[in-house]
Parts: sequence; structure tokens; C-alpha cells
Amino acid sequence: MQHHQLASKAEWLEARRALLKREKEFTRLRDAINAERLALPWVEVEKDYVFDTPSGRRSLAELFDGRSQLMIYHFMFGPDWEAGCPGCSFMADHFDGTLPHLNNHDVTLVAVSRAPLAKIEAYRKRMGWSFPWVSSFGSDFNSDFHVSFTKEELASGKVEYNFTQTPSEQAFDELPGMSAFSRDEQGRVFHTYSSYARGGEELLSTLMILDRAPRGRNETSTLSFVKRHDEYEEPARAHACCAA
Repeated sequence: MQHHQLASKAEWLEARRALLKREKEFTRLRDAINAERLALPWVEVEKDYVFDTPSGRRSLAELFDGRSQLMIYHFMFGPDWEAGCPGCSFMADHFDGTLPHLNNHDVTLVAVSRAPLAKIEAYRKRMGWSFPWVSSFGSDFNSDFHVSFTKEELASGKVEYNFTQTPSEQAFDELPGMSAFSRDEQGRVFHTYSSYARGGEELLSTLMILDRAPRGRNETSTLSFVKRHDEYEEPARAHACCAA
């Protein structure tokens, strides 16, 4: 257990109020950034992308499922992988509970991976998830949105990821991200936003809770503690005083 300075209740209250001031500054900054995000210009998607889904082949426009907004999570799961990325699986653990709220808000959430649909469905069954998840295998979708890279691209020394040239040694053949799309009444689809790398951390409510826990994230590197939810060892037993 990390040791902390002890204080009187009055001293703690003074320190907490000082931190609250900073937290409020952060909230106002987040509101301002959200407004800037909504003000970004849009780009029409002119390429015809097709995905394998449990209901057959579907276009990008059809993934909206009748709604006007679509959020796509770029889930790291390559064609030759045997299981999905642990970090992306951690993210996906947060999806199912959001679906009724997102759908009611005219938003469809879909995960997309390059793994063949059969592998996706098998892994989804293992994890117990129900959110929509489709395969982009054989299409340019992942490449065009800079989340999948060929061996040649990785061997070149740099790849384009997170809107910059990233050294290949910091990249993999699959990387995570989230992209947003809008569909108008004429059926045109627009790309409105994408974020990559740590840009999606605020979507991880588990991290937001840990950030407020006494030991925080307690990690040695980003998400170093994360495993697939069926791979954790049995949690340590509570102290006797807490287990009564």
C-alpha cells in the first residue's frame, strides 16, 4: 500500500477544495473541446465499403441501421489472430450497457475488425457480448482509416496513425480507434470525427472509477493491468472485517 501524508480533517478539506478548483477548470476545458469537436467540418465518404455481418453483406450506409449517426470502434483483431486484443476487449466490455441509450439518441454503435466473421462470432460468444460487430475483411476500410497496416508499411519505418507519422516500432499490424459518421436524408454518408491511441480513454468508465480510487490505475504502463475479463485470477478475498 502506498503511504500518504496524513492530515487533519480541516487540512484535508483545504487540499480537496484546491483540487476541486482544478477539476472544475478541467470540466470547462472539456466542454470547450467538445464544442470544437462538434464544429469540425465533415467529409463525404465516396468509396463504397462493404462488410460481412451476421445478416449478410452490408454497406457502410446500412450499418447505420436506420439511424442518422454511426459510431465505429476499430477493434484490433487481425485475420490471422486467434483472439481479439485485450485492450480492445476491455473497451468492448463497456459497450452493451450503452446500446439502449445510444439507440434512443439516434446513434448506432458498431465494432469493425479485419478478422473473418466466423472468428469474430466465436470470440463474441466467448466474451458474452451482444453489440453489433462486423468484419471488414477484404476491404480497404481499415487501411483508409489508418488502423491496419501491411508488412511493407511497417517495414518502411513509419506509418500514418493518430494524424501523424508514427515510427513502425511503436505500431502493430492493427491499432485501435473510433470514428464517427453522419447520414443525411439522401443517404449520403459523412465522416465527422476519428480518435486514436489514448483518445478513447474517457469512454472507459472503469478507468474513470480507478482514477478516483486510492491507488489510481496502479499500472506500470498504459493499461498494463488489463486482461480479457475471463482471464483474471480469482480476486483476493476481502479482509475478515469486510466479509462479515
